[in-house]
Parts: sequence; C-alpha cells; structure tokens
Amino acid sequence: MSEFKIAIIGIGGVGGFVGGKLAARFVDSDDAEIVLVARGENEKVIRKNGLKIISTKGEEIVRPKLSAIENISDADLIILCTKEYDLENTVSSFKNFIGEKTSVLPLLNGVDITERIKKVLPETDVWKGCIYIVSRLAEPGVISETGNICLIYFGDESAATDKQIQTENIFRAAGIDAEASADIEAKTWEKFVFISSLAAATSYLNASIGEILADENHKKLFDALVAEIKQFAKAKKINISEEAIQQKFDKLSSLPFEATSSMHTDFAKGNRAEIESLVGYVVKKARDLGVSAPTYEKIYDELEKKSAGE
Repeated sequence: MSEFKIAIIGIGGVGGFVGGKLAARFVDSDDAEIVLVARGENEKVIRKNGLKIISTKGEEIVRPKLSAIENISDADLIILCTKEYDLENTVSSFKNFIGEKTSVLPLLNGVDITERIKKVLPETDVWKGCIYIVSRLAEPGVISETGNICLIYFGDESAATDKQIQTENIFRAAGIDAEASADIEAKTWEKFVFISSLAAATSYLNASIGEILADENHKKLFDALVAEIKQFAKAKKINISEEAIQQKFDKLSSLPFEATSSMHTDFAKGNRAEIESLVGYVVKKARDLGVSAPTYEKIYDELEKKSAGE
C-alpha cells in the first residue's frame, strides 16, 4: 500500500471519531497520512491537548496532524463530516484547493448530499456514503461515543475501484467497520429511513430512544413515520431491503436508554438542526410524488416553528 493521504473536514462527533481513529492507527506510517481540518476553539484545544476520544471501549488521547484547508490539494481522499446545512459553504471553502486526484466521501445525513456536492465540484470524483454511529462533540477537543458502533458504507454504484478498496482497507486497519458497496444507493436509503424517522420522533417528542420505545403512544407515532417514509422510498423506486431496515430498528433496544438522535441533541442545545435534510426533504419530495405523509407534515410544521423560536 503506497502512502495514501486522507483529509477529514468537520471534526465534530463523526469526523472527530473517524479522524481520531485513523490518525491513531496511522501515526508516522508509510501506508497512510491522516490530517484533520479543525476550526476555532476545537482546533486550539486539539493543538494544545490532543483529541480525546471517550468510547465504549475506553479513553484515548490522539495527537493528529492538523492542516489548514488550503493545504489539502495533495489529498487522495477528503472525508467530509460537516453538518448538512453547512454543506455548500464548506465545499465552496475548499473548491479552489482540491487536487485532480482527490475523491470526496461525504458522511452526512441526507440522501441528496452527493448531488449537491457535484453542483459545486462538477469535475470531482464524489462518492456516496453513510455512517452508523452514536457520537458527539462533548466539548472542544473531546469526542464522546456511546453506541458501540461505527459502520460505514460507501461507493459510487459501480464495481469498487482500487481506490475504494484501498480506502476500505485503511478504515478496517483502524478498527472501523467499513464496506465499499456497489449497492450504495440502497445502503444510504436504508440509513435515511432509519435516521429520518428517528430524528423526527425524538426531536418532536423531546424524548430519548428509550423513552419512545417505552411509551405506547410515542411508539405509535414513530411507527407511523417509518411507514410513511418507506412508502415514499417505494414511490421513488428505491430498492431498499426491508430485512436490513428491520435489523437496524431491532437494535434500538440495545442502545443506552438515554441515547437519541443528533438532531434532537441540537434542538436540546438550542443549536441549528438538520430539519430540511431529514424531515423537510421527505415532506416536499413526497408531496411532489403524490405520496401521503401526514405525520411527517405535522412534525415538520412543528419543528419549523420550534426552530424559529415560536
């Protein structure tokens, strides 16, 4: 394996955990170079104290290489982990610094992420990707992972290239479960069905996953959301696996009672939330297709009001 440079942009719960694990494994390695592009107080703390990862497997402090965004033109791969609402601004910020050999792998919530990136970077190799992880930026320089899962699917709807296989091997060497999948559209939609319904329910009810599963009325609302988004996916002719989706929902009961969605966490902190990509997208696109989604519409309206401070 020749040296392969990966730049991670967006050092929050996802980027901090993935970037930290990669940086720890490939420190001073001839196989891969890992650089993190951090900002603000997060960058200051990481530069001074390192990046602390608190996970179900223990604690570790990683001292990753940090890079300014203008120094990533030689990267073979950019792993993009920003929030969805910052997507266009973030991509535009490195548009003039991206190299011809660079591929982009987004690990963001949403099913239209790759298309949106391609509008800004039409000549760039952009993959599709999704990640299953329960992780957050607890404070600057500190990542908290509580779900005991880090599973990544990525690809571009064709046979995996040598570059994608190399990326898969790098992830796995760092202890990250990853798969270069030719069926990536189905994989991203299976994740979307899961995370969209979960984000909508937890944020609307202001309840954890455990609280929703324990309350009959909460569970009914959650089930209604799942049924509506499945119908929406069917109308879009997305070939998702019912079995794979059910397996994901079956695992919810094994999560900590207080575990919740990142969107709910953002709402609880009064931060901007990914309403449009996770809830609004379903409402608007379902309407275009003539698919009924009354539960999603009700929740979207309420979350919009909550976001506006009404």
